[in-house]
Amino acid sequence: MAAKGGLSLNTATVRDAWTLEQCIDGCQRHGIPGIAPWRDKLQEMGVARAAKAIREAGLVVSGLCRGGMFPAADEAGRRAAIEDNRCAIDEAQAIGAQCLVLVCGGLPPGSKDLPGARNMVQDGLAAILPEARAAGVLLALEPLHPMTCADRSVLATLGQALDLCDALGEGTAVAADVYHVWWDPQVAAQMQRAGSRLAAFHVCDWLVPTTDTVFDRGMPGDGVIDIPALRGMAEAAGYRGLLEVEILSRTWWARDPDEVVRICKERHATAC
Repeated sequence: MAAKGGLSLNTATVRDAWTLEQCIDGCQRHGIPGIAPWRDKLQEMGVARAAKAIREAGLVVSGLCRGGMFPAADEAGRRAAIEDNRCAIDEAQAIGAQCLVLVCGGLPPGSKDLPGARNMVQDGLAAILPEARAAGVLLALEPLHPMTCADRSVLATLGQALDLCDALGEGTAVAADVYHVWWDPQVAAQMQRAGSRLAAFHVCDWLVPTTDTVFDRGMPGDGVIDIPALRGMAEAAGYRGLLEVEILSRTWWARDPDEVVRICKERHATAC
């Protein structure tokens, strides 16, 4: 199975060591065909300059991270989030991203209104969808593990994300990150349900013990996630895109970035 899909480097994997320009160069040197920039690195380099460099390097942009974060305590905050997402759509179009990955946001500060926060997410998506359609930018909703529901994502399952896609229609899709979906007893059925709406597939591993629920992700093969099984589900549903390695880890950030990328490439061949 490992030979089927190419590898994409999510810049978060080496975020403390490399600029986006260095990530582009690193992908070329290591023979990695894809890249997924985060917006801070993209803006730091300059969108036009980055787009040119990515094109000249011949890299596929598997996704731009990230849009979303729609819930807010007041109308001004919600409007600001919508405007920021419109900027993200423009950036995704400029670099030729296959999708804009959206982490939709948690509860507003001081709120306990989970249904209300989910309504804000749907309203925010509906507000930006016309611009995304016009730009040809696919909005990929990424559900996160339930541990992040309060502060990062009120979408906790692929099923919830697909329900939103059903409600919103054309131009919406989902991004499946194994770190966030591996635990879900419905994951196989929801992967199949996603079908052509599965726009991105992210890999890393869940370590035991986990010392930090956000910044202690493992290199594929070092944890308990059956990544080949999940990849098989995605491919059975029709996914033919790149496998994007996204490792948010203080441990790996402290290591030499060329070593990290070399190991990512090795594990893509042996553990994914």
